[in-house]
Amino acid sequence: MKLSHKLFVSYLMVIGVSLVVLSIATSFIAPQNFWETLHNRGMGAGNRGGMMEHLEILDAQLDVSVRASVNNALILAGGAAVLTAVIVSWFVSQRIVRPIRAVVDLSQRIASGHYEERLDARTGDELGELMTSFNQMASVLAESETTRRQLLADVTHELKTPLASIKGYMEGLQDNILPAIPETFQIVHREAARLQRLVEDLQELSRVESGQVPIQPQTLDPAQIVQVVVERMQPQFSDKNIALQVEIPPVLPSVRADHDRLEQILTNLLGNALQYSPSAGKVTVCLKPSDHMLDIAVRDTGIGLAPEDRERIFQRFYRVDKSRSRASGGSGIGLTITRYLVEAQGGRIWAESPGPGQGSTFHFTLPAA
Repeated sequence: MKLSHKLFVSYLMVIGVSLVVLSIATSFIAPQNFWETLHNRGMGAGNRGGMMEHLEILDAQLDVSVRASVNNALILAGGAAVLTAVIVSWFVSQRIVRPIRAVVDLSQRIASGHYEERLDARTGDELGELMTSFNQMASVLAESETTRRQLLADVTHELKTPLASIKGYMEGLQDNILPAIPETFQIVHREAARLQRLVEDLQELSRVESGQVPIQPQTLDPAQIVQVVVERMQPQFSDKNIALQVEIPPVLPSVRADHDRLEQILTNLLGNALQYSPSAGKVTVCLKPSDHMLDIAVRDTGIGLAPEDRERIFQRFYRVDKSRSRASGGSGIGLTITRYLVEAQGGRIWAESPGPGQGSTFHFTLPAA
């Protein structure tokens, strides 16, 4: 049964119950009260006996007339009520059913792939809130679909380059165009390693986005962890002739964070600074307490960021210098993973830069213990 029919039936049920109650009241209670009132007011103590005979005759006639009049009034009222119920139920059902039907139709179109369509939510009632919420859901679905398509295109592009390189070298070896020397096999191995790193990064990204990465916060000394990560990465910076420095204030609060994930965050940010800084550059790690949080910044003298890059730098596969990062084996996922890890520990991360060619600074915060 449609909703409009249900509304109409509900109105008829209310009318029916009301008519039954009125019929009972007018058939049993009203006549009795009427006659009692009439007898009490129409007769005095002295003439009651003389008028009893006349009243008995009038009783029967008036009773029939009263009941007939009441029944006619109930019939007319019932007809008017039914007509009113038809009009009101049609009006109300249209106000209710039409937006719901629009939601149903749009949901079917969205299921068919038309994510750009929206509902016109003009009413200010609960149905308007439903339509507004549905539009928000449709926007999220459209954004997710766009992200999915972009991710598929990015993954396809990332896989195509090393696969094409591996295929080309293998065909060259099969046709004896390329010599079977260690250098050739080293190139093939390097491209295969790029594929392996990409797959591992995608697996890690999938885990952090779905919340499957366990976070075990504990009270940590941030200065000690920074020193450990810096010492471990110092040889890589030395090979590229980039100075790596640390600025730690004498008084520093402890933080509540996951030890391994904090090391992973620092490693990703320092690796990003190393990748985009030229030779003879400088990278500095700065720690500074701020409003019950600890601000950790990685400042470099690299290629810098444009204003539009600062907003998109943490998106998956986004690169500021695409050719340079691809040549060095970057997948464009490290900063995305870093953002999820920071937010999972109650902090936030952002990037600052005066502009292209003027270096950049990546800040992230962690709650103080």
